[in-house]
Amino acid sequence: MRGMASPTPPALLGGLSPQQFMRRHWQRKPLLVRQAWPGVKPPLTRAALFALAGRDDVESRLVTHVGEQWTLRRGPMPRRALPPLAQPRWTLLVQGVDLHDETAHAMLAPFRFVADARFDDLMVSYATDGGGVGAHVDAYDVFLLQVHGRRRWRVGAVRDRRFVEGAPLKLLRRFEPTEEWLLEPGDMLYLPPMWGHDGIAVGECMTASIGFRAPTQAAVLRELMERVGESLDESAHDVWYRDAGAAAVGATPARIPSGLQQFARTACRQLLRDPRPLQHALGQWLTEPKAEVWFEAGRPNPSRGCGAVRLDRRSRMMYDAQRLYLNGECVAVAPADARILRMLADHHRLSASDARRLGRAGRALINQWLTHGWLRGD
Repeated sequence: MRGMASPTPPALLGGLSPQQFMRRHWQRKPLLVRQAWPGVKPPLTRAALFALAGRDDVESRLVTHVGEQWTLRRGPMPRRALPPLAQPRWTLLVQGVDLHDETAHAMLAPFRFVADARFDDLMVSYATDGGGVGAHVDAYDVFLLQVHGRRRWRVGAVRDRRFVEGAPLKLLRRFEPTEEWLLEPGDMLYLPPMWGHDGIAVGECMTASIGFRAPTQAAVLRELMERVGESLDESAHDVWYRDAGAAAVGATPARIPSGLQQFARTACRQLLRDPRPLQHALGQWLTEPKAEVWFEAGRPNPSRGCGAVRLDRRSRMMYDAQRLYLNGECVAVAPADARILRMLADHHRLSASDARRLGRAGRALINQWLTHGWLRGD
């Protein structure tokens, strides 16, 4: 990573083991770690970050403020659309930098003590002196790693979650910080979901935000029900509603029959008796690439699927006890192949010797994924 050594999790977490951190701080309380990543550097230059913000396949935002007046503009933004570097109090936020830059992607490795299923993205924010996005809360866990310059953070538990009316950002109407820290390059602040925070640049600075999503039950239900419905086998649920012998409705024809309501409840209960459709839908959702992600077509492995491969940095691969999931697809393979392909998911690489242990179907999958651009020859 351009000569930048990655810290081990205990060093990253101020001497705590991942188990201690998860037990004491994860989704509980903030943690400030001085020099969590000594010698850290921005994963990309300022010019490269500005260039990403100008692309239509990258999500970016520009936030400026003067006094109490805030403005928000969404990308893409060519360089000429950004304010002058000498102008204070503006911030550029670029999402998913890990998808577009190999160094940013490599910075995620020390954070993989958290399940991949929780990971969202690595965002980089650039700010001129006084820049920030105001006091706010996030619905996810986040590690705020200072990679250039200095930023002052004010943090506190939020009792009033109302926002400032009419503002283009979700700014907390009432924010009462209880802690304040000045972070320098290498320092890192962990914040659980819904903790109020306000970061203000002290001079020019860049911050890498490694975010982990915590979906609500409503979000999970929406996604799973849609996918389960799309994959429903009609032949397995071909019981017709019957109301033979029902009484005439009389003067209330618009009333939904109680028998039909019971029929719907029974259908839902029967569907949920088998957990596999929901499990498969969850795996598909968790590995679904974001809307702006696309892959360049690749070529099959000349070694007929027996060469070393690695996951493309944009690929998301996970597994459960039954299936493999890659970029929104659910894959069933033989147990012997599954054991090897789980190594690919866990380590993001598969050696040539391990690839040679795959059966014919497993090697065919490797070549198919190479052709899609989901894998790369290593």
